[in-house]
Amino acid sequence: MNEEHDNGPGSPGHGARPPGPDARRTGSPLRQADRPRPGIAGLLREGPPVGPTRPGFWRSPLRGPWLTSALGAVLLVGIPLMFVTGLLSYAAYNPDLGANDKTPDRGWLGFYLFPWPTDPHWLYRLDQGVHVTLGIVLIPVLLAKLWSVVPRLFTWPPVKSAAHALERLSLLLLVGGVLFEFATGLLNIQLDYLFPGSFYTLHFYGAWVFIGAFVVHVVLRIPFMFRTLRSGELRSGARGTRKRRTPGGQASGGSTAVVSDPTGLVSPEPGAATISRRGALTMVGAGSLLLFAMTAGQSIGGAWRATALLAPRGQDPGPGPNGFQVNKTAAGVGIRARDVGPAWRLVVRGPDQERALTREQVLALPQHTAALPIACVEGWSTEDQLWSGVRLRDLAALVGFEGRAPDVFVQSAQRSGSFRSTTLRDNQVGDARSLLALRVNGADLSPDHGYPARVIVPANPGVHNTKWVTTLTFGGDA
Repeated sequence: MNEEHDNGPGSPGHGARPPGPDARRTGSPLRQADRPRPGIAGLLREGPPVGPTRPGFWRSPLRGPWLTSALGAVLLVGIPLMFVTGLLSYAAYNPDLGANDKTPDRGWLGFYLFPWPTDPHWLYRLDQGVHVTLGIVLIPVLLAKLWSVVPRLFTWPPVKSAAHALERLSLLLLVGGVLFEFATGLLNIQLDYLFPGSFYTLHFYGAWVFIGAFVVHVVLRIPFMFRTLRSGELRSGARGTRKRRTPGGQASGGSTAVVSDPTGLVSPEPGAATISRRGALTMVGAGSLLLFAMTAGQSIGGAWRATALLAPRGQDPGPGPNGFQVNKTAAGVGIRARDVGPAWRLVVRGPDQERALTREQVLALPQHTAALPIACVEGWSTEDQLWSGVRLRDLAALVGFEGRAPDVFVQSAQRSGSFRSTTLRDNQVGDARSLLALRVNGADLSPDHGYPARVIVPANPGVHNTKWVTTLTFGGDA
């Protein structure tokens, strides 16, 4: 027997097939199970796991550089305007005076632009109205922008290099910062303080973290954004679908495009388009207009106030001379009847003298009137109300400040909550319209509006128009 031609069992030629490609690649189940599990480096080499890290997971044909750039262009105008109006609002508190700014360890971040003026008297009303209304109007744009870039949040591998890690960190600060600022701002507008600390402190530091990440992002991305917008993708009639190139280079009609996309936003396997990019932008714009119509009335006033359906303080609390909105009520801050009853005294202090006046004695001093609004940090404001009372500069003269107006430290009978005291700058004290008001619109102040006396100063934030005033210390903070 010639063994070279033996085709018995076990020989290569006896019914045995050479191992196929799958067998060579995967091996037997036993050998596969015996293999050691890959480490982190192995997982990264194997590609993205199932889920949002896979490019095909995100299938909307609307996503792409042009839509993201168009939404980014709107935010590029809106967010800096919000930041500037926020800085102006911070300056309006005169944060360098007394205990006006309680933000801990603010350092150089606590700079303010200039001493806050009293003219025009509606300045703070305009500034905070723009800040709050613009923030609400930008919500649909912001959500659409985040939706358009969500695939970038799930790139694989999560970190490719040190430079990529820094880019991912800046993206985390950008997205986290903007969500935090808008969320805390909205809760504050609704007077729902669900924070683990002071809203003012959290919003202050959050704003600086966000704006730092925003500036870095703009510097890195604005050239690409302008190039993308100049491409005219929307004007060309793009609907989010493109043609796929076959291996031979031919376009398959009606199929979806695979295009060069350095941003990673265009889906390699997009689904069918149900709306055009033009339609998507129109829908976002309509949402912003609707929010404007339901919010701006709280700042504009007049007949528009009835349209401010999203403003918790958008409607007047009742008829009569005191029938305009308030933020905090007497009961809400612990004002007791004896705090504002016949035993109430206004203590006026200077460096060398002090006077205690009953309400009747204050009423006996020269009375003046001023038409001024109340404008609050939450964005709501009133029309001009006619206040009457004693000029602050006249009260300063009672304790030795003849011919000049000093700063004044104002204290309230308020027993709980923030802003129980404030410091007003000398230019505010010296303005002829700055009053210790006793009456409004021809009637005594109501308890919720600060009876027996409150401060009213032109262009002043509402929380610094202190109510239930008990002590005025001119030329000092104690």
